Amino acid sequence: MAPSSPATKQTKLTTKGGISRDKSSNSVAASSTTTNGTKRPRPDGTDVPPEAKKSKANSTHKAFPANPPEPNEVDDNTTVLERLDEAREKLPKGIKHTQGGSVLYWMRMKDIRIKDNKALSLASETAKKFKKNLVILHVLSPGDYKAHDRGPARIDWVLRNLKLVQEELDTYNIPLAIRTFEKRKTIPKEVLKLAREWKASHIFANLEYEIDELRRDIALCEAVAEDGNADMELSFFHDYVLVEPGTVLTGAGKPYSVFSPFHKNWHNILAGHLEDMSRDYPLPSANGDSIRSDSALGKLFEEQIPESVDGYEVKDEEFKQTLRDLFPAGTDAAEEALRRFTLTKSQPGQFQHSPTVDGGASEEDPKSSRLAMYTQDRSLPNIDGGSRMSPYLAAGIISPRALLRALIGQCKGKLPMTRDTGYGSFAQELCFRDFYQHVMVAWPRVSMGRNFLLKYEDVQWDDDPNGEKIKAWEEGKTGFPFIDAGMRQMRKQGWMHNRARMAVASFLVKDLMLNWKEGERIFSKYLIDGDLGSNNGGWQWSASTGTDPQPYFRIFNPTNQGEKFDPDGDYIRYFVPELKNVKGKAIHDPHKHLKISEFKATGYPKPIVDHAQARKKAIARFKNPGTTDDE
Repeated sequence: MAPSSPATKQTKLTTKGGISRDKSSNSVAASSTTTNGTKRPRPDGTDVPPEAKKSKANSTHKAFPANPPEPNEVDDNTTVLERLDEAREKLPKGIKHTQGGSVLYWMRMKDIRIKDNKALSLASETAKKFKKNLVILHVLSPGDYKAHDRGPARIDWVLRNLKLVQEELDTYNIPLAIRTFEKRKTIPKEVLKLAREWKASHIFANLEYEIDELRRDIALCEAVAEDGNADMELSFFHDYVLVEPGTVLTGAGKPYSVFSPFHKNWHNILAGHLEDMSRDYPLPSANGDSIRSDSALGKLFEEQIPESVDGYEVKDEEFKQTLRDLFPAGTDAAEEALRRFTLTKSQPGQFQHSPTVDGGASEEDPKSSRLAMYTQDRSLPNIDGGSRMSPYLAAGIISPRALLRALIGQCKGKLPMTRDTGYGSFAQELCFRDFYQHVMVAWPRVSMGRNFLLKYEDVQWDDDPNGEKIKAWEEGKTGFPFIDAGMRQMRKQGWMHNRARMAVASFLVKDLMLNWKEGERIFSKYLIDGDLGSNNGGWQWSASTGTDPQPYFRIFNPTNQGEKFDPDGDYIRYFVPELKNVKGKAIHDPHKHLKISEFKATGYPKPIVDHAQARKKAIARFKNPGTTDDE
């Protein structure tokens, strides 16, 4: 087992792609105060009724406690992650391993890379120590994809990257075996069966923090314990986050549900162990040539990554090619995207180009790079002011430590704290990513389709019996240009700019008064960077039901969002071509500003909702959960 340093320890927790929330200083219209007295900037483009300005922050509806006990927690409030640690601790200790056989690394959907892969590196170290062959397994599970609303773009992304990984591993004499198991609950025993077939003495894996995935790993521990053979070790590692869940706690030893104090503590932990927690894990060592003639392992080199999984094919050839053009597979592509973000300037009109090869500036200028200008430019969808690293992070094509190393490399080896620079703003986005994973572990109900704030469980959503409203939203035909541009970008590219994600989420929940869970499902259906923690956290923030959420009385104005963040309308004109000939500010509200005949000639739909009336309804529904009194 690896040394128990902050960067390598396993699941001992007793020491404890969606939407990124906007706290950028350049988009502050006002501020509110959190319960710990710190100022929290307010996102731009929201409407606040005068009476709401006096509302107390974090008020709780009298019918619901703020954080009731979890229905799936045991009496001592043990998390599922801690239960996994307990299950692993029950396995036999001090196993004496003989030479020969193999070590199995189970590659999941979130660690599809060879470079800087914690579990893979440590599995290789163990194989070398005991003179064993290293074998890698990936499991395809259509049943799991269905249960988690995976879409074709996300599965295609996994397969494309697996193919490159398999090719690279072949040069190391390391086989990547692919198995398909339709029923996801059978996976633990099937994996154990394969491990026995390949004479594996160890199984290594990186953790996934969704409750189903943690329960799967507990089931694997139980299957090993029930097997009766005391000759196998299981090791799980924290690789998807920078700071592992269970270590960022309040003074009372509780997890944080508010970001600002979480960030302060997270920063202190990371800054205090920066060298260790940003380490670059070594590449695996090659197996000997003899593995290719091994009766059990040699045939694994003949296995091929499938082009698609039944039911998850990208059937539209144009869309398939767009995905390949915009997001080239592989860690090399991810590293090039990171280099450009860190060292080169942003360019206008880059929403139609890959962040790795086309359109971007090639000349390095670190002081004016996208990273340096991140605070100013990240909310502008008509330029490449963001990192666009989310697809690579979501599937683990690159490690979060690589992004951390790139960041501190521009900050003289220090971790920036505040958002007054692009470096600090980007550091906080890395923290947000960790925060949502921590929330998912501490309050697993968010993985189960429930509100984080249970006081809003009874909010009355509007009926949409024929699905007309959700269809208009999904297809980008709401009559609100900025909203439609965002939705069409997602359908066309499998990705959407974060500012647009925030705007379209607010529109679905607060303007159409439709349940945020529908939006979460549709995002997961289309996005190449789908990740439950970030997707759920972003949606629940927009819906005012999540951790440290957007207060319900602050509602994005869908027209103002375009005026503020796409002022010239370039983003709208590209993704909503019906409006490409509309001039000036009319692009943001053509139904209002064009003559009737001119508007009809565009073929663009009228607005499907009156924002002012919808805003009043949303405020009334959230103010009094359980009622349909819209006044």
